[in-house]
Amino acid sequence: MEDLVESILDYIRADYTDYAIMINGEWGSGKTYFWNNKIRKKIDSMNFNGKKYTTIYMSLYGISNLEEISKKIFIETTQLMDKNLRKYMNQHKEMAIPEYAKTGLDMANLFGISANEGKIDYGEFFSTDDKILCFDDLERANVDVIDILGYINNFVEHDHIKTIIICNEKELSTKLKSNNLEMKTFIATYLLDKKGELLTTDKPMVEKIKDQIENVFDKANEYERIKEKLIGETFEYAPQFDYIINGVLMRYEADKEYLRFLKTNTNLIISTFNKSGTRNLRILKHSLKDFQRIYKMVVQKYPNISNRVMQTMLIFTIAVSFEIKAGKITKNKFVDIKNNEEYKSILVSSRVLMDNSQFYIKEFDNNYYYNFKADYKFFKFIEYYVRTRIFDMKLLKNDMDEIQKSLETGNIPAYKKLLTEEYWKIPDDEFLKVINNIIKEVKNGVVNLVDNVKLYAYFSYFINKKLIPYKLQTVKNIFIDGMNLASKNSTYCDNIDEELEKIAIDKNQEDMEDILREYYRLNEKLKEKLFSGLAEDIFKNIPMKMEIFYDKFDQNCMDVPIFKYQDPRLILQRLLFVSNEDLFTIKDKLINRVEKNGSKLIEEKENIEILKQNIDEYIKDKTTSIKTVMLKEFSKGLEYTLTKY
Repeated sequence: MEDLVESILDYIRADYTDYAIMINGEWGSGKTYFWNNKIRKKIDSMNFNGKKYTTIYMSLYGISNLEEISKKIFIETTQLMDKNLRKYMNQHKEMAIPEYAKTGLDMANLFGISANEGKIDYGEFFSTDDKILCFDDLERANVDVIDILGYINNFVEHDHIKTIIICNEKELSTKLKSNNLEMKTFIATYLLDKKGELLTTDKPMVEKIKDQIENVFDKANEYERIKEKLIGETFEYAPQFDYIINGVLMRYEADKEYLRFLKTNTNLIISTFNKSGTRNLRILKHSLKDFQRIYKMVVQKYPNISNRVMQTMLIFTIAVSFEIKAGKITKNKFVDIKNNEEYKSILVSSRVLMDNSQFYIKEFDNNYYYNFKADYKFFKFIEYYVRTRIFDMKLLKNDMDEIQKSLETGNIPAYKKLLTEEYWKIPDDEFLKVINNIIKEVKNGVVNLVDNVKLYAYFSYFINKKLIPYKLQTVKNIFIDGMNLASKNSTYCDNIDEELEKIAIDKNQEDMEDILREYYRLNEKLKEKLFSGLAEDIFKNIPMKMEIFYDKFDQNCMDVPIFKYQDPRLILQRLLFVSNEDLFTIKDKLINRVEKNGSKLIEEKENIEILKQNIDEYIKDKTTSIKTVMLKEFSKGLEYTLTKY
C-alpha cells in the first residue's frame, strides 16, 4: 500500500504533467477513505521546492450537469466562501459557473464584489501549479462519462493541473453498455432489417443485434480513446482488508463491551467478510453498526445468552447485510421463512430430497456457515431489521424464546429431528427407533397438518430406498388418520402452495395425491371454522357496539369474504336496528372494500345476493320513511358491489 502512495506522490511532485491518473477499485472498498487518510493528508502537508499544494476534492455522485461540477470547484476554491456566503449559495440554486479559470471572477461579479475592493488575490486564485483536483465516483454521475472526461481534460491539458480520478471501472463499463439499451436494441434491429440481415441464419439473432449495438453505439471504445488521451497511469486499489477491518473496529472505542466482543471475534468478522465475495467495506461498516444495536439489546434483555449464539448472530447479521445490500438477492428471499426451525427444514429438504427450488438457501448456508457448527442459524428479528430497518421486539422475543426452549428441553420430538437434521446423521442402530417414534407421534395427532405432509414425503423416500420395513399404503393410512386427529388442534394455513414449495414435494407425484387431497380438505374445514368464528365475533357487535364492529371489520375483513360465513337473514335483522347514519357508513365501506379487493371476495357473492333480495323483500310493502329509503340505498350499494366481484 505504501508503494501505491509513493507512486501517486511521485505524480504530484513531477514538475510538468499533461495527464491525469486514475485510482480504480470496487464500490465500498475504501478508495475514498484511502484518498482522505493516506493521500490527501500527505499532499496537504507537502512542501516541494518551496511550493505548498492545495487539494480540491469533488464527488461526482448524482451530478446531473457539468455546471454543477464548476459550482463545486468554486465552493472549494474561492476565498469568498465565508459562512454567510455558503448559506446563501445553498439557498440559491440558479448559479451556473463555466470552467475553473473563469469561476472566481464570474462568481465574484455575481455577488457584486469587484477586484478594486481588494478581497481577491487573483494572482494567487488563478494559479494552477499548486492545485490538485480529485474527482471521485465517476461511474455514479448522471452525466455522460465522455462529457465529464472531456471537461476534466480542459484542466489537465490546458492548465496542467494535477488531477486524480477515483472510480470503479467495472461498473463504469457496465453503465456504458447498458445505457438506453431498449432504444439501442430497437435501432439495431431496424438497421439490420433495412440491410436484410435480420433473418439470415449465419449467426444467432441475439448475437447479431449485440454486434450491431456495439458497432453503432460503442461508447466503451470512445471511453477507451479519451481515457488513453487523458489518463497517464491507472492504479489498482487493492486494500489490505485485515488491517482496514481492525481499523473499522476501533470506531467503537467508546463502547468498550461491544469493542471487546468484536476484537475477540475479529477472525470471524474477516472470514464472513471474505465469504461475501465482495470487497465492499461500506456494507461491513453498516452491518457492524446494525449489530451494535442487536448486541446491546440482546445482552440487556437476555444476559445469560451463550457466546456461541452471539457469534452466530454476528455471522448472520453480516451475511444477510451483504446478500441484500450487495444486490446478490432480492429482499424477499428470506421473507417467508418464519424461524430457525423452518430454515433448517428447508436445508434438510434441499439436501435429502435434492430440492433445487431452494438452491439459494442451501448455498447461503454452505457458504457462510461452512465449518461453523451451530444449532441456531437463522434469526428472524435480524433478517427483518436488516431488510426493513425496523427492530421488532416481538420477533426478538420469539427467537429468544425458541432458543431458550431448545436449551431447556434438550430433547426435541422425533418428527422435528427428522425435519431439521439430515437423516444420515442418525446412527444406524437408532434410525428405526426414530421412525417408530415418529409414527407414534403421527398416530397421536401431535404433528401439525403441514408437517404431516412433509414427513410423508420423507417416509415415501425411505420406503423407495428400502430404509424402513413398511408398505407405502400402510404408512399412507396412518398419516391420513393422524392428520384427521391433528386437525382438531391445528390452525388454518392461508398459503399452502408457499409452504409446500419450501420443501421438495411434487404435487403430481402419485404417492402424494391422497395425502395432499386430504390436507387440502382438512385445511378448508379449518378455514370454515376460523372464518365462521371471526364472522360471529364481528357481526355480534351490530347494532350495540358499532365502533368495535368498524374497528374489527377494517382490521380483519377488507380482503376476507366474511359474508360467506354469516346467515344473510341474521345480518338483515341486525341492520334493521342500526341508525340511518350507520347504514350509510356500512354501505360505503362495502363499496370501498369490493373496489379494492373484489377478486379476493368472490366467495361471498352468493350471500351478498341473498342479503340484497332479503332487503328488497322487506321494504317492498313498507311505508316510505327515512329508514326504508336508506335500506333501498343500501340495496343499490349491494347491487353495485355485485358487479365488482
